[in-house]
Amino acid sequence: MTARSLKMGPMSLSKETRCMTCSLSSLCLPLSLNLEDIDLLDKIIKRRQPLKKGEHLFRQGDSFDCVYAVRSGSLKNYIMTNDGEEQITNFHLPSELVGLDGIDCTQYPIASKALETTTVCEIPYARLQELSSDLPDLRRQIFSSMSKEIREDKQMMLLLSKKNAEERVATFLANLSSRFKRRGYSPNTFRLPMSRNEIGNYLGLAVETVSRVFTRFQTMELIAVNGKEVHITDRDRLFEVAGLLECEAEDSARLITG
Repeated sequence: MTARSLKMGPMSLSKETRCMTCSLSSLCLPLSLNLEDIDLLDKIIKRRQPLKKGEHLFRQGDSFDCVYAVRSGSLKNYIMTNDGEEQITNFHLPSELVGLDGIDCTQYPIASKALETTTVCEIPYARLQELSSDLPDLRRQIFSSMSKEIREDKQMMLLLSKKNAEERVATFLANLSSRFKRRGYSPNTFRLPMSRNEIGNYLGLAVETVSRVFTRFQTMELIAVNGKEVHITDRDRLFEVAGLLECEAEDSARLITG
């Protein structure tokens, strides 16, 4: 996205921000939509001003009215526990849909916050419903995305209940690698937008444990780390530690990206 398009208002539909010219459209739109149908979808989408790091897309308990597609940057979803602690439930990368879990109620059951400068496409849900009634492929895409969120939640429950610390961190890195690969980026070298503390919160590990595992993986020459930059030096062994075949991680990434 260009600097010019980032400065435009939320309702602007410049050439750079239209669905049909977006490099992520094949990931977040049904491939079978024709240009006329994509143009109809374009007309209901709002492009919001970029969120700064730490700004909320929405807060837990806010009225539900929109779902969002991440265009650039990244978000973390979290809930506040009864004792006032933050529990991270997911991280979202470009092309991924956010807010679907608010569809069955009038409020967002989670909060979503930018991990870095982030742009999103805002899709009013009422208008999306109307449009999906006329576009069966779009309706199927929505149902598919909801189904994948359910399966992703089940995978996370399995991760937390059955795997040790090394397996959790390896699975996390393998999944991120596959998600970056799916977007056409390097699967071996990428930047972590989240902190070690946030990774630990998500994986149910102490931040000290996450740091020890990262150090151990470097000693084992599985990864090389420089700040938030991660380079996977032995992809096969990392997947082996995670207890995954690469095709399984690819499937896991598809559950999230659609």
